[in-house]
Amino acid sequence: MADKFSFDIVSEVNMMEVENAVNQAQKELANRFDFKGSKSSIEFNKNDKKITLVADDDFKMKALKDILEGRFAKRGVSIKSLNYKSQEKAFEGYIRQVAEIISGLPSDKTKELVKLIKDSKIKVQIQIDGSKVKVVSPKKDDLQQVITYLKGTFFSLPLQFTNYR
Repeated sequence: MADKFSFDIVSEVNMMEVENAVNQAQKELANRFDFKGSKSSIEFNKNDKKITLVADDDFKMKALKDILEGRFAKRGVSIKSLNYKSQEKAFEGYIRQVAEIISGLPSDKTKELVKLIKDSKIKVQIQIDGSKVKVVSPKKDDLQQVITYLKGTFFSLPLQFTNYR
């Protein structure tokens, strides 16, 4: 029997599901009555991991976000993985907004996560390994407590727990 148990905390996004969600959002946009005759659009750039939303006005921009976020939720992709940039003026008075897809844990978020786990006072060892956090303990119960604790707290990125051993 192993004397130490561990798991990894990661934040990954399934890009295929993101692409499917964007395609469904584009289809819904084409069929929506309130967008008939509008130049509103949703474009996805796979290489840059960015979604560009273009709308006629603020009301339609909010509707575009609702469509996109609804499709993300239906495909099982966390809305927390979208990082909206500020709105900017586009051609002929339209509004453009870019949403970046965050995949992986940036170094500042890994440090925030480690601090969160340490504040829980659960007796585990924590190691930062690139874009993931490894949690190690001699007791499986402690690891399960950490997972339950993290699921109960609000963290700005979606978290997955992998390699549970």
